[in-house]
Amino acid sequence: MAYAPFRNLGLKFLSISIALLLWMVTASDRTAERSLRVPLEFQNLPQGIEIVGDTPDTIEARIRGRSGVLSRIGASDLSAVIDLRTARPGQRLFHITPAHVSVPYGLEVVQVSPSTLPVSFETSGVRVVPIQPAVDGQPAPGFEVVQVTVEPATVAVVGPESALRRLREAITEPVSVENASRVIRETVTVGVADPSLRLRSPQSAVVTVAIAAASFERTIRGVGVRARNLGAGLRAEARPSQVAVTLRGGEGRLAAVTAADVDLFVDLAGLRPGEYTLPVRTAPLDHFAVSAVTPATVIVRITGS
Repeated sequence: MAYAPFRNLGLKFLSISIALLLWMVTASDRTAERSLRVPLEFQNLPQGIEIVGDTPDTIEARIRGRSGVLSRIGASDLSAVIDLRTARPGQRLFHITPAHVSVPYGLEVVQVSPSTLPVSFETSGVRVVPIQPAVDGQPAPGFEVVQVTVEPATVAVVGPESALRRLREAITEPVSVENASRVIRETVTVGVADPSLRLRSPQSAVVTVAIAAASFERTIRGVGVRARNLGAGLRAEARPSQVAVTLRGGEGRLAAVTAADVDLFVDLAGLRPGEYTLPVRTAPLDHFAVSAVTPATVIVRITGS
């Protein structure tokens, strides 16, 4: 077959144009460098150890590669990982090298900053603290908040031991009493203000706000004290077994209250046989507040059955 140089001339011209275009794109996509903030991740923190103080959440990395590829990457495409498996209490130094930074294929990390990262660690601990309920707003005219109670009364908090020593209480979401004229009972979330601390497990609490029309007081004597959360196979005896309770609330409601309407108890959770001096606690009362319990503590003797 005779050679025909002008056969399929259009296709030949198109092929040459595509090749030329590819060459121009490749030639223009030069190697470049770009500095990016890279998210910093900590892995393999030993159990019982906490990171304390301010640690950076990013590092700066200088990355080399094709300019077209570099222009399309962001922080979500990169990560820097620090292995903490050797951490122990005190301040430790960790080296950061380009090998610690993960980048997409075709890119190279040529420099990182900082190259050494100081991180402080503390032993982790647990502390049980009271829950302080928060109340917002004002009751309806002529009414007042006479008592705020929370159940459970305490919560276990986990975190660095130094922060636990400073912790005095856990907090709740606020309960609104705006224009209220009756008891309010609401389930709210419990938390702590210090970001270095956390609850041992997610916790909610029931906050009861007693609201009364006026402030009158009445003392009721001979109210029995019962044992709560007594261990299996144990017996408990309180001395004295009856106490006096002073209630505050509306005059009409107070007149009808009897000793049987008041639930007083001592919490024996986790206690073994022995003798203990324990505070007398009051279960929440609708419409009333407890001004005083006399005596405020009783002696409890726990024995085996």
